[in-house]
Amino acid sequence: MIMSNKTDDPFNVFDWQRSLVEESFANFRRLSSLPSLYDKTQKVRKGVTPKELVYEEDKLNMYRYIPTGEIKYKTPILFVFALVNRPYIVDLKEGRSVVANFVNAGFDTYIIDWGVPTESDRFLSCDDYVNGYLANAVDYLRERTGSEKCSLLGYCMGGALSTMFSALHADVVKNLILLASGLDFSKKEGLIKLWSDPEYFDVDQFVDTVGNVPAEFLQAAFLMLKPVQNLIEKPISFWENADNDRFVDDFLHMETWLNDNIPVPGEVYREFAKYLFQQNLLIQNKMPVGKHIVNLGDITCPLLNLMATKDDLVPPCQSRTLNDKVSSKDKEVIEFPAGHIGLAVGGRAQKELWPHVVQWLGDRSEKV
Repeated sequence: MIMSNKTDDPFNVFDWQRSLVEESFANFRRLSSLPSLYDKTQKVRKGVTPKELVYEEDKLNMYRYIPTGEIKYKTPILFVFALVNRPYIVDLKEGRSVVANFVNAGFDTYIIDWGVPTESDRFLSCDDYVNGYLANAVDYLRERTGSEKCSLLGYCMGGALSTMFSALHADVVKNLILLASGLDFSKKEGLIKLWSDPEYFDVDQFVDTVGNVPAEFLQAAFLMLKPVQNLIEKPISFWENADNDRFVDDFLHMETWLNDNIPVPGEVYREFAKYLFQQNLLIQNKMPVGKHIVNLGDITCPLLNLMATKDDLVPPCQSRTLNDKVSSKDKEVIEFPAGHIGLAVGGRAQKELWPHVVQWLGDRSEKV
């Protein structure tokens, strides 16, 4: 017989015709779904959990998430995000919200939005963020809640800032949770480390020239972490799933955040690039922050260090060694099979990782 049950034989004319017809119908369905995409993009919300503004300083806004029930823990938790993106990735959408896990468990939950820096902010340093903005926000939280200490959850660059703060202000930190935080750059792993090689990258000349690091520069760098996936595979995948409402909704929420980059103040970028990426001073207890030198041994609070085994931005080797440097007796490392973003919003992380993190924090927080 000429016909075959196989559907992948390019030399079988009937299979080829059938595949052509099927793909034509699939493309028609995709094209038919395109007019509704505009409406869907307009419905993408930047954060879904209700919150209220409780504190402001310069461009910094701190929000409190509205409790869904009674508060069970007196110790508040403060989310500290990076300076390069907007913080709503931890509250991306229903079913993909890290903060919702804590709010629903009865935690008094807060988050810092650093705001969008302008040229007047180009000289802001780690000292300004750690001993200024973050210290003031924590003081406000302690006064507002009546708790002597608060718990910090730092994500990525926010994890490094939280680590510095926990060493310099150990008396006010109850618990420290770090999420995909680059702290040890002794190994030449990860493109950020390689791109920052002082032999090829003069950070002083760069910052002195551009001032604040442009959002477009950062966006291009993130795209180049996985260029084939970001520039070729992702658009193809979107087209192939354009008629899948769930896929499109997830895609639009994620892409909205990924393309919502903001500038980074030049001086703090200089310090991160020079003192962390190039000289690796933080993990060596030599990192200068204002008039202080950060000694990781001064961290004594319970520590939960979360890493993603598939992280292309912050490989686990850049986070893992912190647990050997702190003086905390209660410390734990979790390496979870996810990427840098999936560690927060991935479906598996939401089901398996975050319930454990919530339980871990609850066991170490003062109850009402």
